[in-house]
Amino acid sequence: MSDVTRAKNGRPVHHWRRDVVELAALFTAVAVADAVANLVGHGPDGPELLVTSAVVLLATVAFHTWWSRRGHAPPAGDTGARPPSPERRAGPPAPAPANPGAAAEEGTLWRMRTTVRDEPGSLAALCAALAEHRVDILSLQTHPLGDGTVDEFLLRAPAHLSASEVTRAVSVAGGADTWIERADAHDLVDAPTRILGLATRTALDGAELPLALRQLLGRCTIRSLPAPAGNDRGTTGVPVEGVLEEAVMRLRAPEGGVITVERPYLPFTPTEFARARALVELDARLGPRVPRGQDVLTLPQGGAITVRQADTGDVQAAKDMHERCSKRTLSMRYHGPVGDADRYLNHLLSPRFGRTLAVQTATGRIVGLGHLLWDGDETEVALLVEDEWQRRGIGGELLGRLVSMAVEAGCESVYAVTQSSNTGMVAAMRGLGLPLDFQIEEGTLVITARLDATPVSSSLPYDLGRLDERTVRD
Repeated sequence: MSDVTRAKNGRPVHHWRRDVVELAALFTAVAVADAVANLVGHGPDGPELLVTSAVVLLATVAFHTWWSRRGHAPPAGDTGARPPSPERRAGPPAPAPANPGAAAEEGTLWRMRTTVRDEPGSLAALCAALAEHRVDILSLQTHPLGDGTVDEFLLRAPAHLSASEVTRAVSVAGGADTWIERADAHDLVDAPTRILGLATRTALDGAELPLALRQLLGRCTIRSLPAPAGNDRGTTGVPVEGVLEEAVMRLRAPEGGVITVERPYLPFTPTEFARARALVELDARLGPRVPRGQDVLTLPQGGAITVRQADTGDVQAAKDMHERCSKRTLSMRYHGPVGDADRYLNHLLSPRFGRTLAVQTATGRIVGLGHLLWDGDETEVALLVEDEWQRRGIGGELLGRLVSMAVEAGCESVYAVTQSSNTGMVAAMRGLGLPLDFQIEEGTLVITARLDATPVSSSLPYDLGRLDERTVRD
């Protein structure tokens, strides 16, 4: 910064040399003007020439003023002047126009990933290409790779702009392996907030881990394989740090076994792998846990029951319920030899494979179980109610809560496998009021319910300390 423009205490400091130069220039101008006036004034037509010059100057000034007021002032770029800054008045901002479409076209949300070179200017070129098509970048995440960077965008594009046009512009700007799909309002939540929310849900409920991984990684297939019988936790074939293979990641399950996550349409990045591994490590450090919330319900015939979440600690109580159930009830539920029913309980009650709701009496005896099971990309619901407690609305109550859990987990549909003669299960599914699809093959009935427009009526499964009392519908 020069001596003239240096600032002291926020104010410019003017040096004395500038003042001397300005004063010398003023004296020089006066001397030149006096010389010209003397030369012209003492000439033969001096006075007339001075008067004519003054009239011409006045006429030029008047014409320039008139021309400027008519809106024909020369552009700021022609005169070297800065364009005038818009005036800002005090008070609230001006209201939005009555027709929002006239000011800005309604946009479409897109999620996009593309790989760019890891060099200065590559991201800037990509952003400039999107700006040329009036695409707004709402959020950006970077996933570093060894030879480049995967940039994940949340975009708002004009409604008339198709996905192929967006990817074409990105490809011209240097993007490679571009993937794009429609987004919704849930994607507007920033990544740190979403990840912290998933970590909180996982910390409160061990059954949330598969759901948290699915919401973290998008559309993917999650399978949990138990450790072979008699093997310890170190012989699963997967190292403690896990394995990442393009579109497949394998993680060591906290209780042993392996959690496999597959996403064929989009390879995982090392950043996603690290996030998933952190969630699994959090779950392993906290150990087995089940929310303590429970609901006390009143049956139409009188008496109260309690609905709570169950886990592997309830295996013995569930086996006792099996002994009180008839062979017909068990065969309708398990579709196999009745003697093998007890072998399924460890799998069904494990939070790694889904969620289980238990219905117990005032004495603590379990009389009903409802399961929500993660079956790859699909979700199965299953019910078992002790014979003496059937036809009291318990199955419908369990099924409604399981469907609400499925909606909260982002499932698109649920299905139930039963026998065509199981009228109780059919009635419970029809009582949901959802679009149903029935498929019958060799006496086995598969009922699928679509959840795309299902309202969530139950509380979140990880609400703690919740105690509610109401009446069960018959």
